[in-house]
Amino acid sequence: MKPSLWNTLYKLSLLLTQEKSLKTSTTRLSDKFGLAQQTVSRHLIILERLGLIERHVTVKGEEIKITTKGLDELRNVYFRLKSIFEGISETFIFEGRLFSGIGEAAYYMSLKTYRDQFIEKLGFDPYPGTLNLKLLSTSDVIAKKELEAHLGIEIESFKDKKRTYGSAKCFKAKINDKIDGAVVIVDRSHYNDSVLEVIAPVYIREKLSLKDGNIVRVETFAKTD
Repeated sequence: MKPSLWNTLYKLSLLLTQEKSLKTSTTRLSDKFGLAQQTVSRHLIILERLGLIERHVTVKGEEIKITTKGLDELRNVYFRLKSIFEGISETFIFEGRLFSGIGEAAYYMSLKTYRDQFIEKLGFDPYPGTLNLKLLSTSDVIAKKELEAHLGIEIESFKDKKRTYGSAKCFKAKINDKIDGAVVIVDRSHYNDSVLEVIAPVYIREKLSLKDGNIVRVETFAKTD
């Protein structure tokens, strides 16, 4: 996203500090932002198209709300700046309750292009499928968002004749202090922010004698070297 667009999103967030939505007009925003009305209008259209804001026309102008995706964009920049001024958090500790997924991960991880990247970049051939953990606390969910702001180990997207497969990034991890693996953050995950997906070179459930409902501890390392 262009810096000028991000700046408009940021300025909108300042106006929304106390409210969930903002009732305004492009004329008023033009005065507040010091931008031409046409520029403000164009920025709002693009931000809406990107899914970062929602707009609803009212008799008094329009109502603007920053979406969850927009808040995540702002939050990611905050965490990046935090790492610059306060230092990078090198490790993140998560605890989550194990649950069964719908089996999609096994299919995607068996695709050769993905699998080859995991082997090359993580140093192991992952067992097909992910260990799915429902994070136990709000602080864990926030910590996951902070982890997502780090670069991680990139798993690149690719195309075949049928479709495009999304990208992901990984962070090396230790599961229950016993198994070396990685946390995978998928670009197009069907899970929400409260779910942590973990992979390893072994079948984690069997190796640790786990079943749905068990609490699992994952120590995750932000640095990629």
